[in-house]
Amino acid sequence: MKKLSFGIIIIFLISACSSKNENYLIKFYEGEFDEIGVPSGYLSSKGDTIIPIGKYFYCYTDTIRNFGMVIEQGTGKILGIDQNGTELYQVFNYDNGPDYVKSGLFRIIKQGKIGYADSNGKIVIQPRFNCAHPFKEDLAKVSDNCETIQDGEHSIWKSDNWYHITKNGIRVDK
Repeated sequence: MKKLSFGIIIIFLISACSSKNENYLIKFYEGEFDEIGVPSGYLSSKGDTIIPIGKYFYCYTDTIRNFGMVIEQGTGKILGIDQNGTELYQVFNYDNGPDYVKSGLFRIIKQGKIGYADSNGKIVIQPRFNCAHPFKEDLAKVSDNCETIQDGEHSIWKSDNWYHITKNGIRVDK
């Protein structure tokens, strides 16, 4: 009976540890330390090179199961990519890095407009705003018509037409 119980436990542990999603990427890099500027790329779970070293300036994400973030070579834009290496959108740059996830969403850019994606990289609100703040308490302040004003190394948005949206992109009066 003890051997049977032990065998069942071992089988359970092995099955719990095995990956259900074989389609993921693992970051690899040259050198001793992984830091911005160190050449990096991605291998498949089988060890095949999917994204070669040098394609991107830097790879933020260590394991890509749904999506990851990389810095584009030459432009410095932060891009969202999927586990196949397909570029999905530009990630909004905030505080010298990718936008923070607030209330489960972060800002993205497509064709010059701002929208929102969830922490799995799925677009939740299609990019359609000229200016869009992070979500706070399930609402975000956005504008369809705004101006960016440089203030030293920072910039601010100015608009007379701010309004709030829900996490479904629905306009609400606050």
